[in-house]
Amino acid sequence: MGTRTIIPFGPQHPVLPEPIHLDLVLEDEKVVEALPSVGFVHRGLERLAEVKDFHELVYVAERICGICSFIHGQGYCQGVETLLNIEVPARAKYLRTIWAELSRIHSHILWLGLFADAFGFESLFMHCWRVREKIVDIIEATAGGRVIFGSCKVGGARRDIPNDVLKGIKAELTTIEAEYNELKPTFLHDNSVKRRTVGIGTLSKEQAYALGAVGPTLRGSGVASDLRTLGYAAYKDLQWEPVVEHGGDCYSRTVVRVREVTMSFDLIRQAIDKIPEGPVDVKVTGNPTGEFFSRLEQPRGEVVYYVKGNNTKFLERFRIRTPTFANIAPLVVMLKGCELPDVPVIVLTIDPCISCTER
Repeated sequence: MGTRTIIPFGPQHPVLPEPIHLDLVLEDEKVVEALPSVGFVHRGLERLAEVKDFHELVYVAERICGICSFIHGQGYCQGVETLLNIEVPARAKYLRTIWAELSRIHSHILWLGLFADAFGFESLFMHCWRVREKIVDIIEATAGGRVIFGSCKVGGARRDIPNDVLKGIKAELTTIEAEYNELKPTFLHDNSVKRRTVGIGTLSKEQAYALGAVGPTLRGSGVASDLRTLGYAAYKDLQWEPVVEHGGDCYSRTVVRVREVTMSFDLIRQAIDKIPEGPVDVKVTGNPTGEFFSRLEQPRGEVVYYVKGNNTKFLERFRIRTPTFANIAPLVVMLKGCELPDVPVIVLTIDPCISCTER
């Protein structure tokens, strides 16, 4: 047995924009144990539920994460709508699906760029963000915000997207997808990418399931679990299947995200073709009563919203279980046995959002 050394990784690191701290126990250059520490960010979101009424709290939910904010707002709204026995109009459900998939594309392509940057592939990083910028432009044109959408509300959507605009978006997505397809072979086949990802940070199917992994981390280990199969919003009307890879390593988790972007393009086109006419919201009366778990599929994996109402305009409880929280335990297993230079790459493959985790 070699000499054991404890190396602190984080909370500030050139690769990671958010504060997570890992005590890495090394034997020479090999990690034999990783001890995570979180708690550097705390924003008191649950306390805000006591002073913001259930309509205002949508804005708080959207700000849990800056990258996948729309689906946070959607998850919160679906929970409160269940407590209020509200049936959201069909057109609003389709609009939510379109915005959610635009959010997924922009999140995944942003991650692919950051991942390329993590192992020094600067040109690939810049090309990814060039493509992503066009998706963010569509989000800005339809929702009003570039990252924080502000378009979801209890009872439906705050604004409609005219049909002629939707047709224009569909045509524009064809051009954007063609540009994205030029990047895909690099992630899938380039030797410099494969050397840093294949066989690195392995998580078996059994480990992923037992440790409660979610999202691409889970599907990259061969488990076909995607919460969109529950059929919320418009997903029950669309044709798709969960994207699954079986390698369980950094490469498989990357491929899942690469393929999911293509699937999101297809889901948006289907939703645009099938979107019905009608209103985009309903009048909300009364106050939330009871409790409900709302589950959705974020770009990073399953997010759970627990809302509890007591027939006042302020929620009694407002709790969130975010994907990164679920993926920290699997991350610790992935890190065991890896080489020290692979640590940032492995950490990035769970697409960590520490602000989401700590709330």
